[in-house]
Amino acid sequence: MKIYSDLREIERPFYKAALTIGNFDGVHLGHQALFSKVVEIAKETGGDRVALTFHPHPMKVLRPDNPPKLISTLEQKVELIMAAGIDHLVCLPFTRDFAKTTATDFVKNILWESLGVRDLVVGYDYACGKGRQGDISFLKKMGTELGFNVHVVQPVMVDGKIVSSTAIRELVKQGNMREVRKMLGRYYQIRGVVQKGKKRGGPVVGFPTANLAINREDLCPKPGVYAVQVLHGDTCYGGVINIGYNPTFGDNKLGAEVHIFDFKKDIYGHEIKVNLVARIREEKKFSGPDELAAQISKDIEKARHILEGAEKECIPHGQAVGNLACKTGLTPEK
Repeated sequence: MKIYSDLREIERPFYKAALTIGNFDGVHLGHQALFSKVVEIAKETGGDRVALTFHPHPMKVLRPDNPPKLISTLEQKVELIMAAGIDHLVCLPFTRDFAKTTATDFVKNILWESLGVRDLVVGYDYACGKGRQGDISFLKKMGTELGFNVHVVQPVMVDGKIVSSTAIRELVKQGNMREVRKMLGRYYQIRGVVQKGKKRGGPVVGFPTANLAINREDLCPKPGVYAVQVLHGDTCYGGVINIGYNPTFGDNKLGAEVHIFDFKKDIYGHEIKVNLVARIREEKKFSGPDELAAQISKDIEKARHILEGAEKECIPHGQAVGNLACKTGLTPEK
């Protein structure tokens, strides 16, 4: 998949572009339905499969005091779009000036002239341009004038509920990972670089842990203990993670500590990815290390039982997107 962070990087319009647009936060089942439609159309027409997205999330620019907590990092979003079979990902910087673009200019100048849209695939509630003036009716009218088709994908339903990023965020905050997986089509994942902690896990409690920082901008699951899959390199391990404040030792900083089963490698400074499979219990304060260790043993036993029936999930090695020197943080592939 080729990635573009500026329209000037696109030398000529894409060939018979089947194109979809969205923020694609989480790349949930609703987003996947859009990508599937793009792939289906492109197979029939022989055209390029194109996705257009934005970075940062528009609400971070338009509502900086109350931006949404994002379900996926930019890196993860790119990996998932790539796995969906898209040929070209256009990730445009979203700024206050860009937000002033009218629906007409967006369609004519960007979708039609720059990207060469032939088949536009959008969700049932999509609208573009300043003030969301470019609704479905507007897009169909522009399609008739310029010569492109508009395909509207209806909402994806799970257990009678519409799949949406908003619904998924709420489920993550509740710690309801089983329902989250139904809407995402995969486990909710957190990722980060293993940091040096206070080294209490192994020497004091008897269960070594990999420590991950949780940033204020992260969508943090409800504090507690979860059964997890830990991805390091090409291998998927079982484990348990405690997300919270570690009250037994009086900590007051939110963090995550992962105990990885049957794992003895030194991974300080390494990135790991953690799939949250199921929430086991609330975080609680114990009388000391011995009581905590006894509870962790019970947590591990329960987690192993949960993970026995869990499907292993990972993005194939080599699909991660590296860091880049551009406004979006994306590196175009050669």
